[in-house]
Amino acid sequence: MINGRQIIGIGEVLWDVFPSGAVFGGAPANVACHVAGLGGWAGMVSAVGADRLGRAAVAELQARGVDSRHVQVSPPHPTGTVDVSLDPAGVASYGFAADTAWDHLLWETPLADLAHSCAAVCFGTLGQRSSESRRTICRFVAATQPSALRVFDVNLRQDFYCPETILESLALATALKLNAEELPVVAAACGIAGTSPLGTLQAIRQRHGLRLAVLTLGAEGSMIVADGEVSEQPATVVEVVDTVGAGDAFTAAVVLGLLQALPLAVIHRHAASVAAWVCTQQGATPKITAALKAPAAADPGSGARAG
Repeated sequence: MINGRQIIGIGEVLWDVFPSGAVFGGAPANVACHVAGLGGWAGMVSAVGADRLGRAAVAELQARGVDSRHVQVSPPHPTGTVDVSLDPAGVASYGFAADTAWDHLLWETPLADLAHSCAAVCFGTLGQRSSESRRTICRFVAATQPSALRVFDVNLRQDFYCPETILESLALATALKLNAEELPVVAAACGIAGTSPLGTLQAIRQRHGLRLAVLTLGAEGSMIVADGEVSEQPATVVEVVDTVGAGDAFTAAVVLGLLQALPLAVIHRHAASVAAWVCTQQGATPKITAALKAPAAADPGSGARAG
């Protein structure tokens, strides 16, 4: 809990269907689960079908300590699913079912109070693939207080995005998180031609007045840029089972660290450690071990520098 205020994920709730079976997922839902797993107070705004998978999704959120009161039930539409395939390195690719419950997220009066009271909200492009859900998500984010952290976790999937959605989301956001594949797409939408990942990330942050921008680079590590500060972190070498949910765990740790006003380097190192551990587990939201819940003490040689 951050001063009694929730961290909200808004967007898709779905089931990742692996060859071995279905595992609960969805990027904003994953973030909410990881926030709760790391000791924060998390809630989820989404929609599920009036079906077995919908009931199971709500039960999964509740079991992970996530407030599910604002998960709507949309009887005409099935709960979302996505077929997940893994390459030999454990990197995932996705095939999403069309016209599912989270495509029909409705604005309801209680969402206004929830938006006004939350400490942070995390949203992406996938949850906005339908105009109906896009309106609700954008209205919710815009209704948060000026002090709230608005995290645009880009999450580009298939062709479920366009430059306009990216730009509208950036205009609402105060923080950005994206990966190496998403960086050039976002840069192009912004009309930015960067000479390096760091330079491009800094240009996007400055162009849109963001508090900070986060870039994950897989085996090459990650970087975070803020106003006058850059943190670069090498990847932790682990035996990868799959990468599903690792970026969402990274986001959750960053959000919690920012809301606790921790030093950027401490936040970054903790986020990288949590994400690396998730890569060693199957599925997007494994139960986080107690040893990973709190950031380690600050290390003078941790890689932060003026930028």
